[in-house]
Amino acid sequence: MTKLKIFLVLAACLLLVSCQGIGKEEEKNSIRIGVSLYRGDDTFINNIRSIMEEKAKEYERQSGIKIILDIQEAKGSQNIQNNQVERFISLDCDVLCINPVDRMDASGVIDKAMTAGVPVVFFNRQPVEEDMNRWDHLYYVGVDAKETAILQGKMVVDLYREHPESVDLNGDGVVSYVMLEGETSHQDSLIRTEWSVQTLKDGKVPIEKITGGIANWERSQASALMEQWIAEYPSDIELVISNNDDMALGAIDALERAQVTGVNVIGIDGTTPGLEALESGRLLGTVSVDKELYVSAILELTVSCALGQEPPEEYPLSDGTYYWTPQEILIHRIEENQ
Repeated sequence: MTKLKIFLVLAACLLLVSCQGIGKEEEKNSIRIGVSLYRGDDTFINNIRSIMEEKAKEYERQSGIKIILDIQEAKGSQNIQNNQVERFISLDCDVLCINPVDRMDASGVIDKAMTAGVPVVFFNRQPVEEDMNRWDHLYYVGVDAKETAILQGKMVVDLYREHPESVDLNGDGVVSYVMLEGETSHQDSLIRTEWSVQTLKDGKVPIEKITGGIANWERSQASALMEQWIAEYPSDIELVISNNDDMALGAIDALERAQVTGVNVIGIDGTTPGLEALESGRLLGTVSVDKELYVSAILELTVSCALGQEPPEEYPLSDGTYYWTPQEILIHRIEENQ
């Protein structure tokens, strides 16, 4: 009799576990995703947000699973973002999608997520490796910053080889440039700055730095810096290297106000305003990520986390954690103006 009771208890436990597993897959007809953006006025992030909302609706139509996106802006404050994560968890979000304010201080987000057992997909601003290695349910979707910088430098190298006179504007054998950098401690900013210049050197472009400055990814700050540089070096600047399109557009604004023509300006991101400036020839070139693919990777990975499924095979993960989105050079060819 005792053995029979034990058998019945074990059988009931197995049945309960089995039913819970089935229920999780069959009854999941909606997914709540908590999305925190480091800032709401970043042009690239706004592009990503719009596409994410479109992709979520598309997924709903195709799968029949309702996607609830709770999108918040952290306004550049890590404390605000940490509070948003707490709120997402209290609202029983199935997964978190985080664009970190401070990539060096993602531990607070990770601590809260790990305690609650909620997976996290980071994007755009890569947390440090030590943090990403803390848990098996942390992922990152972004671009390889070194590849970005090399592509940015390559567009000038290629143009210099084809039409040196279009880069060395005064024909003195040296390309004089200024550098617009993003944030002081941001990994992408540091890498983009270093490797874009290194690529120019490796490509045998004779460059000389005039000056540079931090514009925090912002168009207005870059415009103010460029205005100052034009006043200080009125006839010396031949090339503006910018860590992103917004700052590149700020430099163009200042050049146009000063009625300075011919200076080449290059950016990164392929934002909508950047592509418009590229089309008109105001921006020489940019490095663009396929934003549709970028957001699809974020959403598909996020949904698979929410459903407890394996990461989608069409977005292969490096080290089981990172998805690197392909990039391409977009340049306004000099032949178009001839």
